[in-house]
Amino acid sequence: MLSRQQLLHLFNRFSFLISQPDVKKRISDAVQDQQEAVAVTTAIQEEIFLEMGIDPSFGLSCLGKVNTVYENDRELMIQFYKFVANILVVVLNLWQNREEMACDDAQLGPDEYAERMHSQEKLQEQQLEMLNYMRKFALDDQSAILDKLHQQMENANFEFGISVLSSEQIQEIVRRRVSPLYNPK
Repeated sequence: MLSRQQLLHLFNRFSFLISQPDVKKRISDAVQDQQEAVAVTTAIQEEIFLEMGIDPSFGLSCLGKVNTVYENDRELMIQFYKFVANILVVVLNLWQNREEMACDDAQLGPDEYAERMHSQEKLQEQQLEMLNYMRKFALDDQSAILDKLHQQMENANFEFGISVLSSEQIQEIVRRRVSPLYNPK
């Protein structure tokens, strides 16, 4: 398992990298080449692991265990969920922006750009709140919640703002898992 320090380094480095113009361009180019969004974020994570001297396969496998190994480390879990939220934002940007993101940013005026950034920050905060709320549930329930979120995003053609479930929606998903015959009126 990765140490706490290694995980924090990964989370911070990923956040830093995705804000850099050259990485944004790389992400945009990946969209142009019809690459899968998850493959792009995974490649960035693998590069960070290589920088850290960690086998990328091992590092990626450890990410799936963070929730259980570090469940009592509140600070690390918050950073982990921010990391997950950053991945969600990158994935959403890839799906939403089939055009070059750098050109889009350059074409916006300062006010429009600031408004866009504010909207993205607000969405990221909502995603983080959702992920923190999800942490209260069992891992199977969390998986079902993420599956439902993915389905919702697909159904909405990955429209901006669809990447958040309310606490009520999450509770409904968990209730349906517990009682598959549950049928709301």
